[in-house]
Amino acid sequence: MRIITKTLALIGLGLLSATGYAQNQMQPVEELINKTDPAWPLVKKWIDSAKNKVEVLELDSAKAKEALYNAQVSTYSTLGSIIYNTGGIMVDNGWIRILGSGSTKLNRSVPEWNKGKTIKEYGDKPDYLLIADDAAGGFFAINYGAFGADLKNVYYLAPNSLNWEPLGAGYSEFILFCFDSDLSKFYKGLRWSSWDQFIANLDGNKSYSFRPYLWAKEGTDIEKCTRKLVTTEELFKFNISKQKELQAAASDKKSEKQ
Repeated sequence: MRIITKTLALIGLGLLSATGYAQNQMQPVEELINKTDPAWPLVKKWIDSAKNKVEVLELDSAKAKEALYNAQVSTYSTLGSIIYNTGGIMVDNGWIRILGSGSTKLNRSVPEWNKGKTIKEYGDKPDYLLIADDAAGGFFAINYGAFGADLKNVYYLAPNSLNWEPLGAGYSEFILFCFDSDLSKFYKGLRWSSWDQFIANLDGNKSYSFRPYLWAKEGTDIEKCTRKLVTTEELFKFNISKQKELQAAASDKKSEKQ
């Protein structure tokens, strides 16, 4: 996958990146709702001027408060504002699913989706935080130390490599990338010719699995692969399991050569 290189001339963008997570101490939701300088008005401007098709999913205010509390992020941040003000965001007819507080079409909130994957309990400090995924079985996450020293940058678990690849962007930049960039370039090799006919009504909790596996051989032609819809939950667990197997196998080969 290509690394995002888009330059952003936005004052104070870094201040809108995701805030840190509490460890064993939960702030009341009232303290997380920033009434003086929330990020949402700026995010709304991004949505209104987006070059790609952006759908903001319906919001349940009670679920939004619960998700914000469980996530322990302030609405001063871009991440907190999206959790608190959206049920999630679908980009490019739903090809990319940005997690919010959950909705009928995307029944997963940021904290709920991460529980059991990157955290055991709400309030735990994650090594990385899952914040979006796509129809091709790719997953986006904020790095909090699991992937390298570039903390708060977004990584992509690419379905054609099963590697966490750095995008060279923070969360706010990632959102702008989803809204404004040429996604066909980023997803070159991961979209089949008729992909758009299958996406519009796709359940946001399902993703496509391909045979042969896209990661099994470099340069696999997706046009020649068969596709099967599976739950995104199932696909994530499978990909992480296979990733560990591939890393172990690579480590064994390296040891044998030495």
